[in-house]
Parts: sequence; C-alpha cells; structure tokens
Amino acid sequence: MTNPVTTQRSGRVPAQPGPGEAVEPMGDETPGTAAPAGERAGEGPLTGAPQTSPGEVIPGAGPSGKPGSRPTLKLREAGSDDPPRYAPEWLQLREPADAAARAHDLLDPLRTRLAGMPGRPGVAVVHDLGCGTGSMGRWLAPRLDGAQHWILHDRDPYLLHFAAVASPRSAADGSRVSVETRRGDVARLTPDALQGASLVTASALLDVLTREEVGTLAAACAGAGCPALLTLSVAGRVELTPSHPLDEEIAQAFNDHQRRDGLLGPDAVTAAAEAFSGHGATVRLHPSPWRLGPEQAALTEQWLRGWVGAAVEERPGLTAQAGAYLADRLEACGAGELSVTVHHTDLLALCPPVGGAS
Repeated sequence: MTNPVTTQRSGRVPAQPGPGEAVEPMGDETPGTAAPAGERAGEGPLTGAPQTSPGEVIPGAGPSGKPGSRPTLKLREAGSDDPPRYAPEWLQLREPADAAARAHDLLDPLRTRLAGMPGRPGVAVVHDLGCGTGSMGRWLAPRLDGAQHWILHDRDPYLLHFAAVASPRSAADGSRVSVETRRGDVARLTPDALQGASLVTASALLDVLTREEVGTLAAACAGAGCPALLTLSVAGRVELTPSHPLDEEIAQAFNDHQRRDGLLGPDAVTAAAEAFSGHGATVRLHPSPWRLGPEQAALTEQWLRGWVGAAVEERPGLTAQAGAYLADRLEACGAGELSVTVHHTDLLALCPPVGGAS
C-alpha cells in the first residue's frame, strides 16, 4: 500500500507507487519537451534529506521535516543517471502559498491575448513545463474561459501521474479541460514541439535553468508565437520578522548556492526578460511573494531547513553559527512568533503571433 496525499480536486492521491504498483501511462509519455522537475534548495528539495533532530543543519539538504517523518525527497532505486524523485508531500505543502502568491494582475492581459490569437479557434492548448504534481494547472485552468487541453511536461513519471489524476476538469465558464502527459527535458524544447500551442506556463522553473536553457525556452515560445506565463521565480530577497544578525549572511550564501553550476537563481527573471524581449515579446513583471505566518508554520519549518542547509553547503564556515540560528528560528516558528516573506517574481511574455496580428 502507498501512503495517501490529499489533493484539492480528487481528495486522495497515492503519495508514491509502492513495489509492484505500476503507474499507467497518461497520454504521451515519450521523451520530448519538458523542464526539469524540482526546485533549488529552500524552494524545494534537491538532495536526499536524512532524518534530523531539531536545529540540526544538513548541508545542502532540501526541506526534511520533523524527526521520524518521511524525507521530502526519495532517491530512485534505479540507475545513477535517473532524475531524483521529488516527494509529492513537499509540493502539496507549498501549493497553497504558491496559489496565494501568484500575480493575478497578469491574468487580464493574458486573457486578452488568448482571446485575440489568430487562427486558433476551439480548444486552447497549454504546455505546463516542469509541472510537478500539477499545481499550476489547478490554479490557472479554472481562471481561464473556454475549453483547454493541458500538456503536462516533467522528467518524473511519478509526478506526472499525480498531476494527471488531480488535474482540473472544467474551466472558469464550465468548459471542458483535458490533460495529457509527456516526459522529457527543457533542453529539447523547440518551436516544433510547441506547434499549435496557445500558452506555455511554468511555476518555480526559471531559477533552476541556465542562461542557455532560458534562451532555448524564449526562442521556442517566440518560434511558436505563443505567450508564456512563468511564475514564482526567486528574487533573491528574504525578510524574517523578528530579524536576526545572521539573516543577511545566510541569505547571501543561499543566493550564491542558487547560482551553482551555471544556474541563474535570483538572476533568472532578468535573464528571461532580456531573452524574450530579444525575440520581440512584450514582457510584464509582477512581484509574487510568499507571506508565511503562524498559519503556515509547517511550510516555514521545511523552508527554513532547506534555506539554511543550502547556505551551509555553500559556506561551511557558517556551520557552527547556523545550528544555533536554525534552532532559534524553529523555536520561534513553533511558537507562532516568526513571519517570513520570500520574494518571487512572475513574468508574462507576450510573443508576437506567428503569421498574424496580436
């Protein structure tokens, strides 16, 4: 048996397939176009998260939960080249904060653009890159009118399964919403792969891409003549109340960790805006911060562990101070005395339509 995870639509979705429980293909799952699943430490799990004691810092670990709880990330029991499996529990935990943070002000210009796109009557085709468990579709599909067909892209078949099962079935006006899934990597994204697309969307994706990959994404969207709504990219700023003398140093170390291996991290939105603008797109940016208070204590705890863990991995000299810092912050969180604002930015790129007026 698998442990159930509650979802917004279907009530209970199996957390992970157990031994011998095959995940049936949901649509086209052949390698194709997609973004990598998962997110940088502090925004989502990256590495194995061993069980921890209160205040213990695990360098580089993503959010890990309380002692005795399941780690946020399960590593595959397969080849070393397989991508890691990102636990649906973490993605579910952050989903309400993501939904509250996304910029509603970008929806009206998006709706106007979708209504005016030439030569694409009928069903709107939406490509969701790095879909995870499908939270972007659950948020956006019910806010758009008209029939929609969502193509969910991710490298992880487990997450694709959950996303398909828990996807919305109706649009804002009651029109039908259908889904299919595809496995693949963002490096393969091409205009041909997006042929006929009405919209490309993603959540918490840009900051885990390289500049080259962002350029590939922008070129593909521009080549297909479709808009892109890319939400919740980290902005590199965090505010904790009450403040602590170590806040700024931890934040700087975390930002440096975000930029490892050529990833853009907090520079992603600027790079994406430049890339899309270079293809003639009109780009709109809007802040989309997480605002975490006592009601979000479980999410705050997980985020703190990942945020501090990434900082310590980047600057091992912080280890001794970070342990006491984390213990202090977790105590305040548990007492309902800590609030955190994690700044993000949403981006809407309105690429010129191919062969038609905007």
